Amino acid sequence: MSVKNLTEIIKQCQRNNSKAQKTLYQKFSPWLFGVCLQYCKDRTDAEDNLQDGFIKIFTNIDKFRFEGSFEGWMRRIMVNTIIESFRKKNPVYLVDSMETYQIEDEESTDDVPLHSSRELLQIIESLPPKYKLVFNLYALEGLSHQEISEMLDISVGTSKSNLSRARKILKQKLSLKKDSKTQTA
Repeated sequence: MSVKNLTEIIKQCQRNNSKAQKTLYQKFSPWLFGVCLQYCKDRTDAEDNLQDGFIKIFTNIDKFRFEGSFEGWMRRIMVNTIIESFRKKNPVYLVDSMETYQIEDEESTDDVPLHSSRELLQIIESLPPKYKLVFNLYALEGLSHQEISEMLDISVGTSKSNLSRARKILKQKLSLKKDSKTQTA
């Protein structure tokens, strides 16, 4: 789809043209479903968030001003929809002691074995939801702990703690996979 065609489809969607909405959905839903799968616990949850996200995209498409990437605009809406859904399903209880929990911003990954991207995605999928969400926001979206804390309404310390725990779990699971591969070889 050319930029000119996409611009016309967006303009038609802004006029509530259902054919243009269908075209836009068909074009971008596979990619945005992949985004949902990165954050959601299972396919059903991802499908629900995809539908909710597209409702928000179509409801707010008139606010898109053709400044910047339309794909980035849609991705941000989708990620925010997933975060909102997560917060509704998983109320956050702040723990004061988390503020004093010291976390290193970067951990050494020198001893983490290399794996295929499919294996890594499967391991990330297995993280507990709160750790997976913070890990994805930090590692995939490139958000700072301050931004994550504001989005999720948690402290910066809790964001750092969740990222650290996610990394620890990932490192353990990657090591277990490495050990099981060397034993079967």
